[in-house]
Amino acid sequence: QVQLVESGGGLVQAGGSLRLSCSVSRIIFSVYNMAWYRQAPGKERELVATIISGSSSNYADSVKGRFTISRDNAKNTVYLQMNSLKPEDTAVYYCNAYKRSYNYWGQGTQVTVSS
Repeated sequence: QVQLVESGGGLVQAGGSLRLSCSVSRIIFSVYNMAWYRQAPGKERELVATIISGSSSNYADSVKGRFTISRDNAKNTVYLQMNSLKPEDTAVYYCNAYKRSYNYWGQGTQVTVSS
């Protein structure tokens, strides 16, 4: 069974940084596109960043210049470096692996940014 396990969430003050990790198992990680989503209370899940198998990345406008997505294919892991965090970044962050009709999710990790 495919597993995506996020870690690195927590409580941080505004302006601080966090690095999320997502360890993936039981798929050929290097051929999958990877993404980070987030869902704040009372809001729909939104796309934060994507990185395709060839390492090209894209970001939501709200996080451009502050967040960086990266991947290490040797470690089957995708990262989300989050800098200059704002209270509005508070959400549960989810890791996603997708390719054609295949779509897998992690269980999420809570990020809370205090003002």
